[in-house]
Amino acid sequence: MTVKKVLKVLIFLMLAQTCSAERIKDIVSFAGIRDNQLVGYGLVVGLDGTGDQTTQAPFTTQSLKSMLGQLGISLPPGTNPQVKNVAAVALHATLPPFARPGQRIDVNISSIGNAKSLRGGTLLITPLKGLDGNVYAMAQGNLAVGGLSVDAEGGTSFTLNVPSGGRIPSGAIVERSVSTGYERGSTITMSLNSPDFTTMQRVVSVIESSFGKNIAVPLDGGAVQVKVPTEATSRLNFMAKLENLQLDPGDAPARIVINSRTGTVIIGRNVTVKAAAVSHGNLSVTVSADTEVSQPGALSPQGTTEVVTQSTIEVSEERNPMFLFNPGVSLGEIVRAVNGVGASSGDLVSILQALKAAGALSAEITVI
Repeated sequence: MTVKKVLKVLIFLMLAQTCSAERIKDIVSFAGIRDNQLVGYGLVVGLDGTGDQTTQAPFTTQSLKSMLGQLGISLPPGTNPQVKNVAAVALHATLPPFARPGQRIDVNISSIGNAKSLRGGTLLITPLKGLDGNVYAMAQGNLAVGGLSVDAEGGTSFTLNVPSGGRIPSGAIVERSVSTGYERGSTITMSLNSPDFTTMQRVVSVIESSFGKNIAVPLDGGAVQVKVPTEATSRLNFMAKLENLQLDPGDAPARIVINSRTGTVIIGRNVTVKAAAVSHGNLSVTVSADTEVSQPGALSPQGTTEVVTQSTIEVSEERNPMFLFNPGVSLGEIVRAVNGVGASSGDLVSILQALKAAGALSAEITVI
């Protein structure tokens, strides 16, 4: 699919989209009710010779000796086991809100040494800690590795995806819960994922129309404090109704987002331009080389057959006419005009930036 077709599809989808009601739970976050990141360090064993080279990763040997010492096995002083079936790994997991001891969470494992592959390995029991240093979960189990690495004689190798990372579904057991503050106090604070005064006014309005006046107190354009029942069951029912209330959020600011790595350009629905004229043209230079055989005449007493190269240079320039934007032009007209002169995504970015510099574009340009 060409860039022009992709742009047309994106614009069609944006123009076809109408403002629809959204649930409060989809546009806000509740204070204290959030995920918590956990991290750990452990050993993966049982690898088929694809573990760390302990001479280059001494921390793996130190970890192995420490683990053996905790299990009551003492190695002679100065002994450094040279094993290739062990790898030092870093673990990370996400502890969801309201997680209770005994529940299970997924664990991601990544090699931090020079192990070639973790396929077939088993993670030994490893504590997962939060930023406060407390242990919140214990992880252990067999790894599921999506990557594959194969070495053959003569230095030939084949690698698919990333074999030095894996995952253990439900591989950690929660040992400690995190207090969210949900059960305490008579109010709860909600924060908009995208702060906006119009959306906040509508949030307050829909809450008060459903539960009564003075229930919601806006703190600013991004947060509102809501009075909630103190009794557990009543609070649960109140929150269930609250998060499912629907409203029409305010329109997003006029914004153009440009991905500098992929060339993707997303233009918001409210983007307009003032009166402006744009001219677009590309200069194309083509150099071609053809090989021909040169032979002497039939009756020539001297001369040899030679291969010569004939070069041809062609210069062409697209003659695209200048097109005019009238004041208040809509998004669809902008893109239709740009597509009409055959602009690529890079050309579109240049045109939009030039319009912004000229003061004719009423939008914020964001490059990611």
